[in-house]
This record gives sequence, C-alpha cells and structure tokens, in this order.
Amino acid sequence: MGGAFRTDLALESAQIMGHSPEKPLPGVESREEELLGYRLTRVSVTSAEGARLVGKPEGRYLTLELGPLFRREPEAFSRGARAVAQLLRELLPAGMGQKGEALVVGLGNRMVTPDAVGPRSCDHVLVTRHLLSQSPGRFDLFRPVAALSPGVLGTTGVETGDLLAALVRDLRPACLIAIDALAARSVHRLCTTLQMADTGIIPGSGIGNSRRELSRATLGLPVLAVGVPTVVDGQTLAADLTGGQLRDRSLSSVLVTSKDIDSQITDLAKLIGFGLDLGLQEGLELEDIELLLS
Repeated sequence: MGGAFRTDLALESAQIMGHSPEKPLPGVESREEELLGYRLTRVSVTSAEGARLVGKPEGRYLTLELGPLFRREPEAFSRGARAVAQLLRELLPAGMGQKGEALVVGLGNRMVTPDAVGPRSCDHVLVTRHLLSQSPGRFDLFRPVAALSPGVLGTTGVETGDLLAALVRDLRPACLIAIDALAARSVHRLCTTLQMADTGIIPGSGIGNSRRELSRATLGLPVLAVGVPTVVDGQTLAADLTGGQLRDRSLSSVLVTSKDIDSQITDLAKLIGFGLDLGLQEGLELEDIELLLS
C-alpha cells in the first residue's frame, strides 16, 4: 500500500491511494464535518476490496484534527474533550448500555516520550471498577472502568496480547479501549491528529515494533482504538518530501518526531483521558473529573 509511504492513519492511507469524496475508492466512504469547532473526517471501509486498497481492516475511522487545542483557542480543551467523548459513545458497542464494564489499556513505553501517550493517558482515566465491587450502593451511578498500562515486551518479558487475553478472560469486560502512539505520513500530522476506530489495533505499530493484534478476532470482545501520530518513518518522510523519488532503505530505521514532543504528549494524554472519562461516565462534567482525579 502506497509504496514507500507508511502510515497508521486510515485517512492518509485512503488519500495515498487516490481516494476523495468526489472519486471514492471501491468500498471506501468518507466525509468531513465540524464537531465542536474541530474538523472531523469520517472514513468507513465497507468491503474486503476497500480494506485491500487502503491496507486497513473494515470498520469506522474517525479522525479529529486538534489545531484548536495547540492554538490555545478559547475553551479548546473543554470542546476537544467533549468531542472525544461524543466520538467514543458512537463507537461503543450498541448493547453495552451505561453499565457495561470497560477496560482501558495504555499501550507503549512510558520511558520513551513519543511512545508514552498510552500510559500517560491512563493516568487521567477515572478508575471505578473496584469502587463498585466494594461499595456498590454508593457508587452505582458510575460505569465500572478498569485501566492498565502493561508496559512493553522488552521490560516485562510478556507479550501484551497474551497478558490482555488472560485479563479479559478474568474480568469479562464489555469492551476494551486501547490507546497507542501511531505513525503518520506527514510531519504536519504529528500530535495534531487523533484517530479513533472500532477495528482494534496492533501494539507498537507506530514505532515499527508491531506485536500481536488486539481485536475482536484475537480477544473475543469489541476493541476500540485511540491513537495519535507521534512519529514519521524516515523513509516515508523522505519519499513524501521528494514526491516518492527517494527510497533509501537505510532511513527505515529512523523515526522523526517533533521538538516539543514532551509538552505535546502531556496535553494529548490529558485530552484523551478526560475525553474517555466523559464518554464512559455519562452525567459527569470536566470539573467533576478534575475533582475525582485530584
């Protein structure tokens, strides 16, 4: 797919293959709209042919462009978190209701900043499962939510997919929400785009260290994916800048990120965490979440 170009974003994958709303690819649909002041692009891969063309599984891909957040527009964080919450509710399984348990997983390596968005987002997730099991009468307005940052194979010696499969068998959640770093084709999308999908995820794909797929097929439950592109593959960047002319394989081991990645990951992690909280715990406001997490 796309020759020298590598991306985890369905939007970019479709564009590389020549898709547009005016000239859609077979089995690929897309449309743009505005959500609470943020640009939103919906891409749906509706057939096996479409999946083959764009290199992405069949399903829904929602891409939110985060320009207002980093321009520090008025109420940008509040609007962004509510937008993430609204999109999450769209993707949650129809039969999950308001009480179905959710397992939030922050994939990646906390010690490597471009790969830390998953674990650091989990720091802002309101964990309630233990409260409902210990005092159900006092906390029965909350949805049960568990959160885990499982680390990476190099530090744990355990495949993330194996660990989560065992945990899912024990907890039996209604869905799993996986947060991870992604790779983009364009440097302009670094930390400025958030993709949500109902197709699962492959841990480590963003940094070129793909592990076992996390999906309904491998875990037996719906798996939603939340990702932010934090790196561009060196070969992809070179090909993009030269119109596909430069294909130096030595650049495939190089990952490019932004110079202010530390502050951007901090902002993104809070946005994702608070957005998931608003989406999972209906009736709560941002102020409530701030208080409960403090």
